[in-house]
Amino acid sequence: MSTARDHFARRLRGIMPVRFDEPLARHTSFRIGGPADVYVQARTLDQAIAAVRAAWDLELPVLVIGGGSNLLVLDGGVRGVVIEMRARHVEGWPTGRLPASAPERLETFSGTIHSSSALDDDRRDDGAIEVVAEAGAPLAALGRKTALQGLAGLEWAVDVPGTVGGAVVNNAGAHGGDIAGSISAALLLPPDGDPVWQPVERLGLAYRTSMLKAAEVSQPRPLVLGAKFVLRRGDPLTLRAAVARYSQHRRATQPVGACAGSMFKNPPEQAAGWYIERAEAKGLQVGAVRVSDLHGNFMLNLGGATAADVLALVTLVQEKVRSRFGVSLELEIQVVGEAAR
Repeated sequence: MSTARDHFARRLRGIMPVRFDEPLARHTSFRIGGPADVYVQARTLDQAIAAVRAAWDLELPVLVIGGGSNLLVLDGGVRGVVIEMRARHVEGWPTGRLPASAPERLETFSGTIHSSSALDDDRRDDGAIEVVAEAGAPLAALGRKTALQGLAGLEWAVDVPGTVGGAVVNNAGAHGGDIAGSISAALLLPPDGDPVWQPVERLGLAYRTSMLKAAEVSQPRPLVLGAKFVLRRGDPLTLRAAVARYSQHRRATQPVGACAGSMFKNPPEQAAGWYIERAEAKGLQVGAVRVSDLHGNFMLNLGGATAADVLALVTLVQEKVRSRFGVSLELEIQVVGEAAR
């Protein structure tokens, strides 16, 4: 590995900094995780493409992360290369030296997503408005800013953690909305070609999953570079009210602290938190990780928790729910890496 990672670092010399043995607890919302053999932050699409292609050429495993939510990194860390996607521009089309089929008109995601003229430029024949975001753009900020500008379609995301890229991979959703109903296409970099727009119908989006998430881990996966959202003009007062309502609901029902977000997928009959509460699993604790007293589908790192603590508590909660209701709770979070040796 040391030879391969040295070659990787040389490939990226002058393009982006490369760190060895970087603790991933610093880069996940759970504040848990062992070291990555190799770690880079890609602040542009060019950097992301250079990093992932270098890793693929050297046959190094690749893990791409965004905001680090919905993720549990095991205590032994991650072998290969971890790429943190920080390319977060919004408006028009993703930047970078992409094929001519992907126009290079994009502005920094710093406040106003579109000027009025840009809205007119991006209006489709059916009256919809296309907003394109790079994969590292924070989903919650995108949802909030579009809603407050009178664009409907992403207001459900105003408090959903993570980035656009992770949201596409996981088909993130809340309040009855999800990525599958909000985008028309995703820009993917395949292992054997140039970036290409894939229509939403080819992404295999289903409840909290996609063909990208379900792909064989041992094989190189396409890298999500961006997503094209289809929004419509809405009533600004109605959208502002929705933003306020969703934010208030989150503050009232979800805990604050180091966590990965919702731990378990909701079974068809009831929400996972409903089962956990009625199985008297709220407040259970293993080591320094605890099931939230406010919402049963959240686990909190109280400080110094390990991934082994989390997995032990996951098993305990699953056993209690299965014993009480005969329901098997399936993890929603992604577990990556190796156990401590």
